[in-house]
Amino acid sequence: MKILLFLLLTSYLYADIKQNIFELYQEKRYKEACIKGASNFNSFRQDEELISLYAFSCLKSDYIDKLSIPIVILKNSKEARSNSAYFSIILMQKKLLYHSLVDGYDLSSLKLPTTTNIFSKVFDLYSKEKINKEKNIYLFEDKDDKNRNYKLYLIQQKNSYKIVIEEFYNRFQIKKHIYR
Repeated sequence: MKILLFLLLTSYLYADIKQNIFELYQEKRYKEACIKGASNFNSFRQDEELISLYAFSCLKSDYIDKLSIPIVILKNSKEARSNSAYFSIILMQKKLLYHSLVDGYDLSSLKLPTTTNIFSKVFDLYSKEKINKEKNIYLFEDKDDKNRNYKLYLIQQKNSYKIVIEEFYNRFQIKKHIYR
C-alpha cells in the first residue's frame, strides 16, 4: 500500500513539474523554466521532450553551460538527437569564443557548423573577420538584416569573464545577452 501511495504521489508531482515548466516556457519565462528544470532534473531525466524543453529554456535565457547534460542524455529519438546536436554546436561555439576573447585564440581557420541562434550569428561574424586582439569591443552588422547590429565584449567578475552580446535594431538596444 505504501509503495502504491508513493508511486501515485511521485507521478502527480512529476506531472505538476512538467506542466509548470511547460507553462513557464509558453509564457516566455525562460529563466524560471530553466531554473525549475535544473532543480527538478532527476525527476524527469527519462522524458526527452521535457529535457528538450528545459534545454531550450536555458538556451533562451542565456544559460548555455546548462546544455551540457541534455546534450549527453538526448539520444533515444531522431528529434532528441537533432536537439542534442543543435545544443552541442552552440555550447562548442561558446567555449571557443570564450577561449578566443580571453586567450587570443585564432578562430579564423575553423570551419564549423552553425545555427540561427544569436550566439551562433555573433560567433560566425567574429570568427570570419580579421580580429584585432587589442580591441575590447567588437561591432558587427547582421548579414541578413542591415538594421540589426551586435556589440560583443567581455566583463570580468572575480576570477572569470562573462561574454556580453548587445543586440541593436536601428541603433536602439533591444536585448542584452550575458553568458556566464
